[in-house]
Amino acid sequence: MKQGTVKRQGRGRPKLRPKRVVGDKGYSSGHIRRYLRQRGIRITIPHKSNERHGGRHDRQVYRERNLVERTINRLKQFRRVATRYEKRGENYLAMLTIAAILLWL
Repeated sequence: MKQGTVKRQGRGRPKLRPKRVVGDKGYSSGHIRRYLRQRGIRITIPHKSNERHGGRHDRQVYRERNLVERTINRLKQFRRVATRYEKRGENYLAMLTIAAILLWL
């Protein structure tokens, strides 16, 4: 999470803080929640059933996360993307872009 950046529209350095983090129950820990709250980042992570502190989360935002996950799964249908056949970052990004274009067409 420390390396995550958000690209700015236009010129300038990328922002180091997103406005919101959306995750599944696997990321529902006190440590992660404290880290995000200290930095003023809004959280949309449902609590586990065995956690002491229950709470609410934005269901509509959480449902939009499903669209992103399904897109990633469709991209992983391309073998070169799923197995990370390309070892260099530039080449992998190029293959990812080609796969996205093929899905879009």
